[in-house]
Amino acid sequence: MRPNRPRQGGVHKPKKSGVAGLTRRSRQSHTWTMVASSSVVAITISLAAWAYATSSSQSAPQTEIANATTSLPPQAVVVDPRSFAVLGINGPFRQSSFTEFFNPTNTTPPFFQVFHPDFLQILGPTGTIRAVAANPTFAFAHEAPIWVPDTDEVFFASNDGGALGMSDIDHNNQVSKISLKEVAAAIKTAGHGTAPVNVSVTKLDLPEAIQMTNGGTGPFFGNLILVNSGRGSLPPSVALVNPNPPHNTTVLLDNFFGRQFNSLNDVKIRPGTNRLFFTDVTYGFLNHFRPLPLLPNQVYRLDPDTKVLRVVADGFDKCNGIAFSHDGKTAFVSDTGANAGFLGNNQTEPATIYAFDVDPKTEAFTNRRVFAYVDTGIADGLQLDANDNLYAGCGDGVQVWNAEGTLLGKFFLGTTSANLVFAGDKRLVIMAETAIYFAEIAAKANKLSFP
Repeated sequence: MRPNRPRQGGVHKPKKSGVAGLTRRSRQSHTWTMVASSSVVAITISLAAWAYATSSSQSAPQTEIANATTSLPPQAVVVDPRSFAVLGINGPFRQSSFTEFFNPTNTTPPFFQVFHPDFLQILGPTGTIRAVAANPTFAFAHEAPIWVPDTDEVFFASNDGGALGMSDIDHNNQVSKISLKEVAAAIKTAGHGTAPVNVSVTKLDLPEAIQMTNGGTGPFFGNLILVNSGRGSLPPSVALVNPNPPHNTTVLLDNFFGRQFNSLNDVKIRPGTNRLFFTDVTYGFLNHFRPLPLLPNQVYRLDPDTKVLRVVADGFDKCNGIAFSHDGKTAFVSDTGANAGFLGNNQTEPATIYAFDVDPKTEAFTNRRVFAYVDTGIADGLQLDANDNLYAGCGDGVQVWNAEGTLLGKFFLGTTSANLVFAGDKRLVIMAETAIYFAEIAAKANKLSFP
């Protein structure tokens, strides 16, 4: 959870070289070739043959496009990492990761920013992205996205305590939904292209126990799992909510051995189990709607049957998003310490995603290591696809890394995304505060529901 980031900021404009800025309109094919002094190394991927080569005697890498087997998606822009590796003594360096975006091609959002050829396997040759719901005066689409396959609807929560959230210590945020059937119909009516559409947003009428919803996952035995930050003296909680009216609600947990949590933030079900893992952080206090914190910022595990609760990871500045690999053996937690609510932003604090091994017996998170550090804003909500590529809502949209932590590309929105969710295979729904974006791509979903 965090306040809105500025929608526009300074734009980094390094000198273009090689294929930086390549689009479908300018090139109908793509193979990158780097010519080594003694050999040519070819790397073939399923969508295209990309070859790289360099010469130690060259002052700058040379790149050419040849022997392509596919086309870039219409909204894709390739940015060769070699084109901005050296900016020079008078280069256009960024001063802020929160207000200045890395968009060296000055492309108008939304678009796909491609740093690595494997990102094309995620997008597919016909990938598209567009806004499907918008309200510029209200941050209605912040976090807690949950796709319910039975009705093909996506549920989500508005910003809690941040800019344009219309919520504070005296006012709750709201949980809403959109119909992806309505999205499909609107896109069909709009015809060819990727023009935005604006479908209806339906607010849910939920009981008083649901206060400042910030995280969600599931379905869990057909129910939404919501984690709530609490408001004033009303406690944070983990709750089950029926997605169908009248939205019957069951609170599973609202304290740690008698103490209220700080402000619960995000939640996931560990694959292969029914255990719930959630983060607790001080953002409620830092956004003026919760009292002084009583607990460290840490990650918990809850057995929903026995109600046994334990801490599985600590030592964070501000733990935030959480996700698991498809086999449940690796956990990922984002630390958003660089954003401190009313204390402001501090770029020397974490904007980092950590990976952990999950102990097969205790389920404690062990062997902590840096997975990725984000270049724009902070990494908030996390999701993985079926190939264990990790997606994170960041200050400029959604960034994507492979399982080794290499940045593959971005769903570049030019504004903050706090979370996202796959709506089955090949459909990605992105929360962007005052808008929801819908990407039709090639990637397949990682199962989040139970059973």
